[in-house]
Amino acid sequence: MGKMLLAISFVFSAMVLFADSSLKLQLPEKIYAVPGIEANIYFDNIVLTPNSDIYVFDVTCKKGRNDQKRWRFVPTDKDVGEYDWSVKVIDASGTLAEGKTKLIVSPADAGKGKSISILLVGDSLTSANVYPIRLFELASRPGGNPRMKMIGSNGPNWQPQKNGVAHEGWGGWAWGTFLHKTKTSAKKNPKPWDIPSRFLVIKDGKGKLDFQAYLDKYNEGKAPDFITVQLGVNDIFAATDENLEEKIKKILASADTLLAEFRRVAPNAKIGVGLVTPSARSQDAFGTYYTCGQTRWQYRKNQHRLNEAYLKKFTNHPDKDLSIIPTNVNLDCENNFPVVSEPVNVGNPAKITRQSNGVHPASAGYRQIGDTFYCWLKYQLSNSGKAK
Repeated sequence: MGKMLLAISFVFSAMVLFADSSLKLQLPEKIYAVPGIEANIYFDNIVLTPNSDIYVFDVTCKKGRNDQKRWRFVPTDKDVGEYDWSVKVIDASGTLAEGKTKLIVSPADAGKGKSISILLVGDSLTSANVYPIRLFELASRPGGNPRMKMIGSNGPNWQPQKNGVAHEGWGGWAWGTFLHKTKTSAKKNPKPWDIPSRFLVIKDGKGKLDFQAYLDKYNEGKAPDFITVQLGVNDIFAATDENLEEKIKKILASADTLLAEFRRVAPNAKIGVGLVTPSARSQDAFGTYYTCGQTRWQYRKNQHRLNEAYLKKFTNHPDKDLSIIPTNVNLDCENNFPVVSEPVNVGNPAKITRQSNGVHPASAGYRQIGDTFYCWLKYQLSNSGKAK
C-alpha cells in the first residue's frame, strides 16, 4: 500500500507534509543573513528523524547553493533583500515533507553611527564566551557597525567587560533558575556558576524578581536596547517521552514570567528568543560525555518538541518587538563539535576520531551561533527590522 500524505499548516508559516511519524520537518519563519557572513541551513537540523542521510533535500531559492547536507550562501551587498526559501524532503517513494521560510539579507552597515546596548542571557553555551566574543568581534568591525555595549555580570575568565565582552550566561542554568535560585550550594568549593540569580533581590532567603535592580548594578540603571535569551538545553535534556509535555508547560510558564519582567523594565527593547540548538551528530558524543545518561535520539526528540513550542508561542507574538533567533539551523553538528582520537577498541590500537561532547560545540560551532546572533541583530537595526 502506498504512503498517505497528511497536510498540516503550522502557525509559524512552515507548510509540512508528513509521510509517517519518523520524519518531521521544522523551519523558523525567518532566516537572517548579512553580506560577508556565511549563512547555512543544515538539513539534519530541520528534520526529526533517526537518520537524515537517507533523504534527498531539494531546495528552491534564488540565492545560495544546494549541497548534500546543507544549503549555504555568502551574500554580497547586492543581495540585500528578501527571498523565498523552500525545501522538499524526498525518498524513493516521492516527496515526504515540504517546508518554507523567508531569507532576509540585511545591509552590512545597518545601525551605523548608533550606540546600542545588549544583554545576552543563557546557559553554558553563553558562559563558554565564544559566541559572545564572536558577536562583539563582528559588531566591532569598522565602517558599518554601531557602538555596542554588552551588559552582564559574567564574561571571559568570569570577568565581565573583559575586552568589552559581558553577558548573563551560567552553566547548567534553565529558565526557572533565573527566577528561583537564591543561594549558593553548601559545597566547600562551589563552581563560579553556583551563585544566586542576579535578577533576584534576596531578603531573608527569599528572592524577588527585580530586573531594574539588576540594571542599577550592571548598567547604571539604563534599560538595554536588545535582550537575547538562549535557554532550553538544560530544561529538556533529561526529559523522557512520558514527562516532556509537563516539562514544556513549566518552561513556557517560566519564560512568560522572565520575559514579562524584561518587558516591564525595558519597554522598548528588542527581545530575541533563540531556538534550542541541536546536538552533535553522533551517539559517540553522548556516550563519551554522558556515558549512559542520555541518547542523542532522545535529546533530539526533546529539542525538536521544545522548539516546536517556542515557534508556536513566539512567532507572530502579540509583543511585536519579541522574535525568534534561528540558532538551530546554522550549526554544523557533524564537523563543528569536539572530537577525540582513541583506539578502535582494546584489541585494535588503530586510532579513530569520535565526537566527544553531546551539546557543547567546538569553537567553530560557537562562532556559527555568534554569526546567527549578529545577523538577527543587523535585521533589527535595519529599516526592515523596525517592524517584526
